[in-house]
Amino acid sequence: MSADRIFGGVMIVLALGYILSAMNIQSSFMTDPVGPRVFPYLVAGVVMICALAMMLRPDPNGEWPGLSMLAKLAFATAVLVAYSYTIRPLGFIFPTTIAAGIISYMINPRPVSAALSGLGLGIGLYVLFKTILGLGLHALPRALMG
Repeated sequence: MSADRIFGGVMIVLALGYILSAMNIQSSFMTDPVGPRVFPYLVAGVVMICALAMMLRPDPNGEWPGLSMLAKLAFATAVLVAYSYTIRPLGFIFPTTIAAGIISYMINPRPVSAALSGLGLGIGLYVLFKTILGLGLHALPRALMG
C-alpha cells in the first residue's frame, strides 16, 4: 500500500518537473495555433491524475515484479531510448517499425504477428502524424529522401 503512495508522489514530482521543462520550449513566430507546449502539458496532466488515483486508492495486495519482469522492463526501456536516438537520423518509419515490433514481440511472442504489428504502427502512425496532425516528420532517412 505504501509503495503505491510513494510511487504516486514520485510521479507527481516528475510530472511537475516535466511541466517546468516544457515551459522552456521556445515557440517560433510561425507555429501552429496549439503551440509546442500543449502536448507535454497534457502528458503531465494525465500522469498527475493517474498518480493521484494511485495515492488515493492504493492496491492493498500490491507485489513487486520478479527479476525476470524487471529485466524485460529494462530491455523495453533500452529499446525506447534507442528509438529516441535513431528517429532523427533514420526517419520515422524504420525506427518505429523496429521498436514497435520488438515491444509487440515482448507482449506476445509470435514473430509474424509482431512484425506485422510493427509495420502497421510504423506506417499508420506516420500517416496519422504527418497528414492528420501536420507534423514535420521525415518518413525515411534524409540521405534517401534527397
